[in-house]
Order: sequence, then structure tokens, then C-alpha cells
Amino acid sequence: MAQAEKLRNGHADWQSERQRLRADLGGRMKAERQAAGLTLEAAAQRSGLALSTIHKIENGRVSPSYENLVRIARAYEIGMERLFSADHESPQTTRMTVTKAGQGRIVRSRNFEYEVLCNALADKKIIPLVTLVERRAPLTPADLEAHDGEETLYVLSGRVELVVEHYAPVTLELGDCAYFDSTLKHGLRALDDTETKIFWACTYTDLGTKEPRP
Repeated sequence: MAQAEKLRNGHADWQSERQRLRADLGGRMKAERQAAGLTLEAAAQRSGLALSTIHKIENGRVSPSYENLVRIARAYEIGMERLFSADHESPQTTRMTVTKAGQGRIVRSRNFEYEVLCNALADKKIIPLVTLVERRAPLTPADLEAHDGEETLYVLSGRVELVVEHYAPVTLELGDCAYFDSTLKHGLRALDDTETKIFWACTYTDLGTKEPRP
């Protein structure tokens, strides 16, 4: 009984924390949209996302996927670190930064919890993350996403299944590493109930041409 109560309390605490993370990210995304001078309609047009999706993200009602975070950052013409930063005022001019263990910015996305590392460095070409991966059912084509760039991941604990378009699913265990083209549809899931963490680095590059803002 005591164990069951502990589990229920832990679940309730996590639900509360997840909602806080959603609201925190949503608030930053709304601030960046407004700083870019974009209405919800303009943001939807530039990002290719539904207006309702952006509205729900900004209000903490849903967690965006990594692909949607990339789309939004590009639509607002900002580096992705701006979506993860609590500092909207101070200009970030440093070209070297360090994140001490456990002091990264926590962001909750769909099926993942990211600890964003070295966030003080602006205009990065690589987004370094320590990612907590959730266990879920085998991935279907609808679960896969694609975006510009490349990715590499290194398993820190647990086991994950990596699915990349045109390739057979592969199981990665402690110490295993993978590198792939992000333009191929891909997805990741934990295979066990144990804590599953990976170091995940994704390249982030601008499209090269920026449309004038409406």
C-alpha cells in the first residue's frame, strides 16, 4: 500500500512538473513570436504549422516535437537556443561556454525530456542535449519525423530502438553510437522501463534565404 501511494504521488508530481515545463516553454515561444513582430496567423504561415498548434504550445496545452521546434525557430529567424533560454534581454556574445553537470535547461517535448547544454552560446550550429527517452509502443510511420540537418546519439543508460527511413530498426545499448541524416524520417523509443538517457547532438542550420516578414 505504501509503495502504491508513493507511485501515485510520484506520478502526480511528474504531471505537475510536466505542465510547468510546458508552460515555461510556451511562454518563451510566445515572447519570441511577439519580439519577431508576428501574429499567430503570420507565425503559422511562416512555420507551416497550424495556428491552433502554435496557440496550444504557447498556452502550455501540448508539447512540441523537435521538428516543430526547428520550424518555429526558423520562422522567427532565431537560433534554437532562444527557445530554451530564460534570458531574453542580455545579448549573447560569448563564443565559449560550459554547462556543469545537471545545470542544463530542462525542456519537455513529446516523448522526450531534454536537458539543453551550453545554452549561453548564441547562433550555435550544433544543439547538444542529454535526453530522457520514454518507453512506448513500436513506432509507426506516423511517429517518424524529418527535418534539415544531421544527428548523432550516444547511449548513456538503458536501451533504445532507432528507426530511420530505408533502414532496418536498430537496438542501441550502453556505449553504442549512431549518426544519421535528419532529412530521413526517424524516431526513437526506449525499450525498457529503466531510466534511458542518451547524449543527442543535432545540427541546426538556417535555410540560407530569409523571406521578408509580413
